Amino acid sequence: MMDKKTTLIVHFSKVFLLCLLAGCSICWFNTVCFVLCIRNFPVNRTLALSLTVSFNGVSAALYTLAANSVNPSSDSVYLLLNALVPLLTSIAALVPILRQPALNPLPPDAVHKDSLIFLILNVLAIFTGLYLLIFGSSTSDEAKARYFFGFAIFLLVFPLCIPGIIYAREWFHRTVHSSLRMEGSHFILVHVDDLELHKELLSRQNSAINNGDSLSLLSDNNNGSMYSHRKAKNSDPCCQHLIEKDQLVMLGEEHPASMLVRRLDFWLYYVAYFCGGTIGLVYSNNLGQIAQSLGLSSSISSLVTLYSAFSFFGRLLSAGPDYIRKKFYFARTGWLAVALIPTPVAFFLLASSGSSLALHVGTALIGWSSGFIFAAAVSITSELFGPNSVGVNHNILITNIPIGSLLYGLLAAEFYDANAQTSTVGLGNLAVSDSAVCMGRQCYFWTFITWACLSVLGVASSILLFLRTKPAYENFERHRVSTQTVIS
Repeated sequence: MMDKKTTLIVHFSKVFLLCLLAGCSICWFNTVCFVLCIRNFPVNRTLALSLTVSFNGVSAALYTLAANSVNPSSDSVYLLLNALVPLLTSIAALVPILRQPALNPLPPDAVHKDSLIFLILNVLAIFTGLYLLIFGSSTSDEAKARYFFGFAIFLLVFPLCIPGIIYAREWFHRTVHSSLRMEGSHFILVHVDDLELHKELLSRQNSAINNGDSLSLLSDNNNGSMYSHRKAKNSDPCCQHLIEKDQLVMLGEEHPASMLVRRLDFWLYYVAYFCGGTIGLVYSNNLGQIAQSLGLSSSISSLVTLYSAFSFFGRLLSAGPDYIRKKFYFARTGWLAVALIPTPVAFFLLASSGSSLALHVGTALIGWSSGFIFAAAVSITSELFGPNSVGVNHNILITNIPIGSLLYGLLAAEFYDANAQTSTVGLGNLAVSDSAVCMGRQCYFWTFITWACLSVLGVASSILLFLRTKPAYENFERHRVSTQTVIS
């Protein structure tokens, strides 16, 4: 028979190994998905990325519904689902990934067709998210949960039929109603070819610009990158120098890792992610204990579903700027700064009130904000530091997630333990240790205040990143419009 200490070590080792394997698997899954989206959908890659990352965010609600349909009272069902579902999904996706056709430039009609497909998929994804939000944890009855879960599976599988429906509709119009013509949605996105044209135009502009007060595009000493150094015209030279030093003026230039880590834009981006999306992720990991400390243990399942659903909507909404770009253009880094604002608001709300309403509203705001950041970050990394290097560069960026999870988790644990009382806990029928249990608003009050202040720092960093990258986005948009005018 093992003693209590040995039993605890064995269980801890199992959980540690599972978390290690899960963390490695997530990185591999995400990297493969990002690279596939960028390579196979160069025109609509932002829409493809937001859609892919969105369904990643709704998995918690789906797992809750699946577990309720099998056995609502068994926690081991979650472990079984986590063991089987990723394995079976990976095997099913392996064949089409390995047997991809050769990548060739798409004609305009095919581009418009893809855009229409993505529009339909996004509408269907919104409906799926609403469905899981309403029914994801609303019932603990097995029979009802099975019906809800069955329809959820139908909603997830149905998108596989959309391309076939689009092609069938095209065939019908071509053969039966040849006078009718299917018009695709014209989404104005950052195309890889547009980035190359943008570079060429900037190179020509560089040779024609004088050395006066005009914008000068200089070559970096080591790598030939084009960054701007403009004379300070602001009343605050320090602030102007911070904004304009090595300022990026061209989107899509490839940055190898050695070059990436030397750029101020990358570290501003890193801090914004570290103090924004990562804090939201750590909050979701502590959501069960937060609800328990406020006496809302019965609401844990609904809170997890709420966070998951709003994270899902936030990820979908990250593609919104590309839908409205023709009427209202705003740099993607600016949208990132706007998306970070709900996070400090939510944490200050949680610190000011321990009510159930405040917890649900705060959870929804944090889920929406972090979801938007997770999805938009891939496109921003691609645009600022090059689409071909996104697999490596984005993984360098998200090293802040394990670092933040460790630091923010330790911070929350210190504040929690400082206000806790000791009680005996166990594993099954075996009492293994004395654990600190905290009840009341004071358990996470200072944690929320600290997280709120850090997220304000993230907002400030994202605003500075926006100011530094705004000329690059404006230059690209200006050249794109002028090029379309010449072509038309």
